[in-house]
Amino acid sequence: MNHLAHALLAGDDDALRLGGMLGDFVRGAPDVAWPREVAEGIRLHRAIDVYTDAHPEVLAAKARLAPPYRRYAGILLDMWFDHCLARDFPRWSAVPLRPFSRDLRALLREREAQLPPPLQRFFAYMQTHDLPAGYAQPQVLGRALAGIGQRLQRANPLANALPVLQAQADVLDRHFEAFFPELQAFARGWIEQERMGPD
Repeated sequence: MNHLAHALLAGDDDALRLGGMLGDFVRGAPDVAWPREVAEGIRLHRAIDVYTDAHPEVLAAKARLAPPYRRYAGILLDMWFDHCLARDFPRWSAVPLRPFSRDLRALLREREAQLPPPLQRFFAYMQTHDLPAGYAQPQVLGRALAGIGQRLQRANPLANALPVLQAQADVLDRHFEAFFPELQAFARGWIEQERMGPD
């Protein structure tokens, strides 16, 4: 899943949400300088990724993408699913998309000096492109995919992927709609179990 999903799945806890944003930008064990709740958010992010990668609906959606796009199916579906989430946000969240997006950027702004440099750079991109709310717009999604493609070392088709995803939109959206409620339940259960601690 991509940034909007991770932020939403973290619930109302700002520390978990910050950890959810950090999850793509840190490797290994979370920095001990971060509060315990932020480290929890990083672990939640990773648990969500593992759950997502193994989910039958996600595997079926990946299989819908033909070569050369299938090689990049993980990236493409992460981005497309954030597009689905942003486009239909009132279905998944009681908070409207734009306030949710502004609040997420405000959280990052408060902690900007502590963010790792790659997340600081991405935060600047978020502000320029009104992310994550902007993911609701296909043209923003297309630019984001092209940007990811430019950062990859090998030649890739990501700059041309948006029409491929749009051509499969009906079936990909059905996979997302079947998958995301189960992912929400997984994330809620993970948070509850983590907060309960060991018996």
